[in-house]
Amino acid sequence: MDPHPPGTAAPERQRLVILAEGALGDHSAKTAYGVLRYGSRDVVAVIDSTKAPAVVGDFRDIPGRLDVPVVASLEAALALPQPPDALLIGIAPTGGRLPDAWKGILLSAIEHGLDIISGLHTFLADDPDLVAAAAAHGVALQDVRRPTGPRTTAVGRRHGPGKRVILAVGTDCAVGKMSVMLELRRAALADGVSASFVATGQTGIMIEGWGAPVDAIVSDFVQGAMERIVEQGEQLGDWVMVEGQGSLDHPAYSSVTLGLIHGATPHAMVLVHKPGLLDHDFDHLPDRTFPLAPLPGFIDLHERIASAVAPAKVVAVALNTSLYADETDARRIIEQTAAETGLPCDDPYRFGPERLWAAVRERVDTLVG
Repeated sequence: MDPHPPGTAAPERQRLVILAEGALGDHSAKTAYGVLRYGSRDVVAVIDSTKAPAVVGDFRDIPGRLDVPVVASLEAALALPQPPDALLIGIAPTGGRLPDAWKGILLSAIEHGLDIISGLHTFLADDPDLVAAAAAHGVALQDVRRPTGPRTTAVGRRHGPGKRVILAVGTDCAVGKMSVMLELRRAALADGVSASFVATGQTGIMIEGWGAPVDAIVSDFVQGAMERIVEQGEQLGDWVMVEGQGSLDHPAYSSVTLGLIHGATPHAMVLVHKPGLLDHDFDHLPDRTFPLAPLPGFIDLHERIASAVAPAKVVAVALNTSLYADETDARRIIEQTAAETGLPCDDPYRFGPERLWAAVRERVDTLVG
């Protein structure tokens, strides 16, 4: 059984409070934003004392979540007319460590009967104080980043007949690979196409309820885990949108990208890029810079690396134009990128995924036949 397979994830309660203390407005709150935008559970509040009082709409344009209150404390969330019954840790910091100051908040939440959902590398169930408190109050500690499946290497599995596997790859971390795949899945379903989303990171698992946390799996077994969850994705849809992780030339996270390419063996890839970003996100080495690679050569690199195991083409470029507030500038960058790469290009998060999905569908059908 794989980590968090479909239909067997731990039961999830319906009313969340998201803990994002000091992180709203920062890319480290991407878990909070991902769950708010794509998750199906109610979110009654977000905790960030540095931004309260506010609402989510003050920081992100998330349909249906604009009025979710940002409160200063857990106590304020518990005092709401519909209080939470689970606390979700909404940050994805470098190294995945639990901030020391947050342990007291988690203990208080447990004492008030809240389940705790975490995607950090710091596992809640390894902390004796949290485990004892959870047992005493009858609540669950859910570490979605803890792999629980078998440790097996890849076997060279072939995709099922008629299946189309698409992998998001990126020029950096935190550029929107998960969002692009979720948007493409949404467009495919609206187009009447059977499609699934395969989560490979903690936020995607929280949203979808299953998947495998690729960055927490022993390196020898990454490709094997990817083979199995892609197979599960094929059971749920004909078009399988696989969430990407890291970047091939990132000095810290390149290995997860390589494991995904060779484990998922996609029919095609979509390159995700954030124009205006010049260097890799590597904030714990502030005295060094690692420039992002030019797109045409980087696209060729992905195709050559994929071909070592199974040929795959980059069929489109998805841009994250959030650094360009003016819509005219964003559309100009999209046109320039399309001309530079010779590939269909759009921002599916900002302008909708329909046009990019249509281009991906046509190109993949042509490639696969």
